Parts: sequence; structure tokens; C-alpha cells
Amino acid sequence: MTYTLGIDIGSGAVKSVLFRNDGNNHEWIAKRCERIRRRAPMDLAQQGYDELLDEAKLKSADIAYVATTGEGENVKFATGHFYSMTTHARGAIFLQPEARAVVDIGALNGRAISIDERGKVLSYKMTSQCASGSGQFLENIARYLGVAVEEIGPLSMSAANPEKVSSICAVLAETDVINMVSRGIATTDILKGIHISMASRLAKLLKVTGITQGKVLLTGGLALDVGLLAALREELVAEKMALLQAESHAESIYAGAIGAALWGAFRHDKLKQLAQAVNEAVPA
Repeated sequence: MTYTLGIDIGSGAVKSVLFRNDGNNHEWIAKRCERIRRRAPMDLAQQGYDELLDEAKLKSADIAYVATTGEGENVKFATGHFYSMTTHARGAIFLQPEARAVVDIGALNGRAISIDERGKVLSYKMTSQCASGSGQFLENIARYLGVAVEEIGPLSMSAANPEKVSSICAVLAETDVINMVSRGIATTDILKGIHISMASRLAKLLKVTGITQGKVLLTGGLALDVGLLAALREELVAEKMALLQAESHAESIYAGAIGAALWGAFRHDKLKQLAQAVNEAVPA
């Protein structure tokens, strides 16, 4: 039995998870999520690490592998680093074994990833850095409208006449929203329009990956936005991709950290097997 720890440093938050592993059995035993705001991500990574060990009553020596992902390649106490696309894919399969695609919507961009039953990445497509399909853009708009982030989804779902944002540039899209407010467009309709615009781009990303049917799991910071999920489901129908079932999971925001911890367990086992093979091959 081994313990592995995964740390996902994103643009908006640091997520940390702790796993107990026994062969192919992986038990998730602790988690932490801290918004970055003006705090140093590396300090939050250390804080999450310390708190997870404290909760599980473990010491650093008990951890077989500390795996980072996202922007965590400079975490000094990490054992190894994994590319975020592979960690989100593996984390998605852990949360939803039937998932065959992932839509990861982070603070700065969104991406669609086609995966197989093992969580292997088959193809992917990402939005551009300045696209208005990110968590930061939506958070900025909510702040301008005087809406709390957790209210965005429910308000969007109550819209009667959504006003779609046409621009793919975040700066121009924010200008569109300002014009909508000046025209007296209801907040609910603005939010729904933004969700439709974002969902339209995400649906097109999914189409480019080649995925045509199966479950699509939302991950990342916007995974729990019920308004965005509803809009994506509508857009999949509009794009003639109705055989794709978009869904979220209560722990979707931890997908990257989960994948890192599980890949860490896999790499640890492989390195252990390699060392044993070398020792057996060397004459006594």
C-alpha cells in the first residue's frame, strides 16, 4: 500500500488531493482547494500539502510520490510533474468511468479532450488565450453586473430572452456586455447569452476532436456552473451532436489533482518494478 499526493496549480486556484493506493485500488482520502487571489501559488501548494498530511496523520516520508500538474512544475517538494491534459483525462475517468470526452474550463481558457476507457488522450482542441470562454472572463462580467459567482448559473437558467455575446475577444465581449446594460437588457438574459456563447465554442471544440457519442465530463473551475452545463447541452443538440451527454460531477474541480495523484501512483509502481528488475539482473 502506498500514498500519493496530487497538486493542481491553476490560474485561479490550487487543488490538492491525497490517495491511498493498493494495486489497482485507489482510495481518495483527503482534499483541499484554495483560491489564489493575491496569495502565492507555491505557498498555497505547501499549505495544502501540510494540511493533507496533518488530516491523514501522515509524515512526508509516508508519501511515495508527490505529483504536480498545471503550473506546478516548480513545486520544490514534488517528485514529478504531469501535463494537465493527461491528468484531467485520468481524473475524469476516476470520477466518471463512462466518460469519453472532457471539457476542461479553466480561468484562462477552455479545451475539449477525447479520451478512451483508460483515460488516454486521443485528440484535443483548445481555445485561444484571449477568447471569451474562460472562468476569468465570466467572473469579471459577474463582478460588473454585481452578481456573486455562485449565483451566475441559477440566474442564467431563469433567463427569458438571452442576448448572445458575439465577440470571441474577451475585451470586446466585455464592451458588448456594457452596451447591453445601457440598453436595459436583464442581467439574467445577459448571463444566459454569455453561457450560450461560451457553450457554442466548447461544442465546436468537441466536434473538432472527432468525438460523436458518449458522456462528456466538465472539469475545471466552471464545471459546477449549472447554467453553463445547461447551455452546453442545448448547443450540442443545435450542433447535431445530441448523442453526446454533457454532465458534471460534484468533485469535477479536482480532476487535474486526482489525475496527478493516480499517475504518480502508476509511475511509482513502474519505477519500483524497474529497480527490482535491475537488482535481479545484477549478479550477487
